[in-house]
Amino acid sequence: MDLTQGTLEEKNGRAKKMMLYFGIGSLIMSFAGWTSAFIVSSSRPDWLQDFEMPQPFWISIIIMLLSSITFIAAKKALKQGAEGLTTVLLGVTFVLGLFFIYNQFKGFNQILELGYNFTGPTSNVTVTYIYLIAVVHIVHVIAGMIPLLVVIINHLRGKYTAKNMVGFELAETFWHFVDLLWIYLFFFLYFFLN
Repeated sequence: MDLTQGTLEEKNGRAKKMMLYFGIGSLIMSFAGWTSAFIVSSSRPDWLQDFEMPQPFWISIIIMLLSSITFIAAKKALKQGAEGLTTVLLGVTFVLGLFFIYNQFKGFNQILELGYNFTGPTSNVTVTYIYLIAVVHIVHVIAGMIPLLVVIINHLRGKYTAKNMVGFELAETFWHFVDLLWIYLFFFLYFFLN
């Protein structure tokens, strides 16, 4: 397919998708750097062995998977012209994003209850990495919730149709990326800590 072909709207849509893919690529490289640093640091003598991931982090996997499913279902409903169902599913996706963040903070509280802080005399390099990776991911979930909120508003204004949903698709792509990123990060931390 020739990328120079098509209407101006189609060209703009392809350009926006390419910019998103470049952004996702740079985020992948950033998280690859942090996880590489994690691996290198695991040879330190003060590295924690057999650290159990907090239960809310496990629950967060389910939440993220459900949120991806509801976003996919919202897109399908939009394509079928089910405006009300689309609104409900987008709203559920947004609430699941909030619930994910809530669970992350519950997980942080469990780590604090074990006596590990992010910094200071009760900190540990292992837990500091966990905090860093999880907090940066939370920031990206929030970054995904902003366009999701824009999509909800634009949907309520009737901006999207089955043939015009570029903004919807961009938000959905980023949301799925953030979901997959959490699954990768969780299992990366889980297997390197056990």
